[in-house]
Amino acid sequence: MRFRTAKVNRKGGFPMKMYYVFPALMLLAVAVFFSGRARAALKSPAPRATLDAAIAANPGRQTAVFAGGCFWGQQAVFERIKGVVKTTAGYAGGSASTATYDQVTMETTGHAESVEVVYDPSKITYGDLLRIFFSIAHDPTQLNRQDNDVGTSYRSAIFYTNDEQRRIATAYIAQLEAAHVFGKPIVTEVTPLKGFYAGEDYHQDYALKNPGNPYILVCDRPKVELLKKEFPDFYVEYNGRR
Repeated sequence: MRFRTAKVNRKGGFPMKMYYVFPALMLLAVAVFFSGRARAALKSPAPRATLDAAIAANPGRQTAVFAGGCFWGQQAVFERIKGVVKTTAGYAGGSASTATYDQVTMETTGHAESVEVVYDPSKITYGDLLRIFFSIAHDPTQLNRQDNDVGTSYRSAIFYTNDEQRRIATAYIAQLEAAHVFGKPIVTEVTPLKGFYAGEDYHQDYALKNPGNPYILVCDRPKVELLKKEFPDFYVEYNGRR
């Protein structure tokens, strides 16, 4: 069951009957509704990670991979974070042979729509990225879905690339649960990254290139605005791939 049905045909659209029924004002109202739902599970702002890597003394490059619903919105958030050097929308959790959108949408590949985040550890920590992932990018209490996007490809997952990331991610989830930050249990998987496979070119920077798409207006634009409001010290404008 997929909220983005028309978009699956690579037209960048919206389910047709909804596209013609909703006037602009209705879309704005729905956007506010979905924005509220994305935050409904939070009882209080997500705290900083108590276990985290220290800010590096020198510039460098490290990679993190997250999954939490449609990769359009995930990328739209992470590419606007200070210290992030590059983001790529793609697939993780399955094999290279099934890492195509047409196959992933069948929900039989084991892949999750994911975003690969390359960041400078001298400017931002892995714990900071986790905080934004849980606070802004998605709702970690929804199992195998994000709102009306339903299926295992929309699951909440952290694909760690080394043992340090595993320890920090596991500890942070335990910290959030102990503090009862969310009103429901966190269902986020913490699993080793076996491979990340870049998505098709038309998915990259999709939200940036299609700002008027109703799905973007309803589901993703509110996340960007929330990032700007709640994490002003981390927020940076983004106008194209770095």
